[in-house]
Amino acid sequence: MNDTLWTDHLPPDDADFLALVAAAIAELPEPFATHAKAVAVQVVDFAPDAMLQELDIDDPFELTGLYDGTPLPEKLGEQVLGPDTIWLFRRPILDEWVARGDIPLGHLVAHVYLHELAHHFGWSDGDIAQVAPWMD
Repeated sequence: MNDTLWTDHLPPDDADFLALVAAAIAELPEPFATHAKAVAVQVVDFAPDAMLQELDIDDPFELTGLYDGTPLPEKLGEQVLGPDTIWLFRRPILDEWVARGDIPLGHLVAHVYLHELAHHFGWSDGDIAQVAPWMD
């Protein structure tokens, strides 16, 4: 994964995050890559207040990403309204990256993105933790 050293640059912007997501998608095997390309990705600084309220989260730095859509297993025979979207919240991700200080930004962005993509495939947080535990 190509990961820029950000020490001599401005903080990574939305386009930089989307480039890191594209790199993560490029490394996915099929059929996951094809499905990933069908899910929209939105990068914003923080989750909207309504989203935080719905999730009962007081501190916007606690939410780094969110899958908003209908998981694939639930789509069979169901009319789906709107596109599936993975939201990446730039400021909380950057805050975690700085606090950890031990991993490249691209790895963290890919981790958050892939965690949310796993929800698109119908995996629970428990399923994800068993298959892809957080990097040591």
